[in-house]
Amino acid sequence: MVPDLAPTFLALDPDGLCQAALERARRLGATHAEARVERIRSQVVVVRDHHVETSADEVESGVGIRVLHGGFFGFAGTVATTRGSAAALADEAVALARIVAGTGSSRVEVADEPPFGRVSWVAPYGVDPTAVPLVDKVACLQGWTEHVLRATAVDHAAASVVAVVEDKHIADLAGNAATQRRVRVHPVVEAVHVSPDGVFETMRTLAPPAGRGWEYLQGEGWDLSGEVEELPELLAAKAAAPTVAPGVYDLVIDPSNLWLTIHESVGHATELDRALGYEAAYAGTSFATVDRLGSLRYGTDLMHVTGDRTEPYGLATVAYDDEAVAAQSFDLVRDGLLVGYQTDRAMAAAHGFARSNGCAFADSPLHVPMQRMANVSLQPRAGGPSTAELVAGTDRGIYVVGDKSWSIDMQRHNFQFTGQRFYRIEGGRLVGQVKDVAYQATTTDFWGSMDAVGGPATWVLGGAFNCGKGQPGQVAPVSHGCPSARFRGVNVLNTRSEAGR
Repeated sequence: MVPDLAPTFLALDPDGLCQAALERARRLGATHAEARVERIRSQVVVVRDHHVETSADEVESGVGIRVLHGGFFGFAGTVATTRGSAAALADEAVALARIVAGTGSSRVEVADEPPFGRVSWVAPYGVDPTAVPLVDKVACLQGWTEHVLRATAVDHAAASVVAVVEDKHIADLAGNAATQRRVRVHPVVEAVHVSPDGVFETMRTLAPPAGRGWEYLQGEGWDLSGEVEELPELLAAKAAAPTVAPGVYDLVIDPSNLWLTIHESVGHATELDRALGYEAAYAGTSFATVDRLGSLRYGTDLMHVTGDRTEPYGLATVAYDDEAVAAQSFDLVRDGLLVGYQTDRAMAAAHGFARSNGCAFADSPLHVPMQRMANVSLQPRAGGPSTAELVAGTDRGIYVVGDKSWSIDMQRHNFQFTGQRFYRIEGGRLVGQVKDVAYQATTTDFWGSMDAVGGPATWVLGGAFNCGKGQPGQVAPVSHGCPSARFRGVNVLNTRSEAGR
């Protein structure tokens, strides 16, 4: 049964607050406006070596309105939740738009959007993770750490879970209104080995954050307990593994690692605001500029990447975005060519696109919506190989599993990624772990070396809660699905020797 929206959220009178703000904006001459009422409950619990290290439970609620007045945007937000305070926000937003108009900034247009009326949507989940008693959360995490600590190879262990329930009502001057709930969780267990000479090695679970409820920690959608069971043995093998010899290798990359490479080298690079020169002061722009749309050879013809705000259990999945644009799925890279961008209504209009593809998001009712990432995913190949078949077709290489650290330049072109664990491939067989591996390439060289893409059975939805963007900074949850894939002739560095330079 689909859970109802939280009564505590409905008690805020979200529709009444939005309509009060919008009616005032209309009277002040706004040509476009959207108002949001939100209640976001976030919880974090961390257990380290048997003991509770962190426990936090917070609720943020408030109202925000953005107006387009005289061709300029203005935004205001408040934690006050009366109709009078909501209406007053419109005055503040219009006043800000007038100030922006006097700065010499360019006028703004927003792409048209067909009306949809009124809708209510709840993401699929079973058990509200924020409603699970703290004592039960702690017991679950302590059980995992205690199991891991029984192994002789493990000196320290930590387990954590982050849970978020996001209730939102958005309405606009066109008469549209959407009420929706998103739920997400991220459990992590990490084990640490300390050698006699003080060298640390770590190993953590691969379970990605997911748009699911507490049932995710109980085995629905991921065998987390099975992962925890294997963790000590995997860590012991890593601690005893030889360090990698730097050089050029063929890589078979697991979805648990490849999702992050997609996020950094494709997801951010195909945000239209970056491609148009925005974000230059924070995390860069993009090498995938608009003059190269339809001609840039991003990768081999096996490369098909989509943006999708409808993916089941995706962290960026919604019914409508924060500009009241319907969730969509669209191509970014097809047959290896750059064919699209992620857009919001202003960026779509700025480049002459007829419609936004629904990529506006604000991480708080007090923050202005901006263009944010959809669930950006590499599509599997119908009838494609299994991961074992990818390995079997590799003579000398490395199988890369799990994400860890990363680095990429301002234009999303030159990068370096590490991982949780690495296995040598010799003669088509895995022959044990190696460590201290990082792979380095430029975006187009890397995706241009992809010679095999796994089938649907290898596809996994990864992601992160904390994609950062904007000034002032905002964070957004986003998922990235991908299959296993093979890349020929990639440069591999030894991180230990690089760090010792």
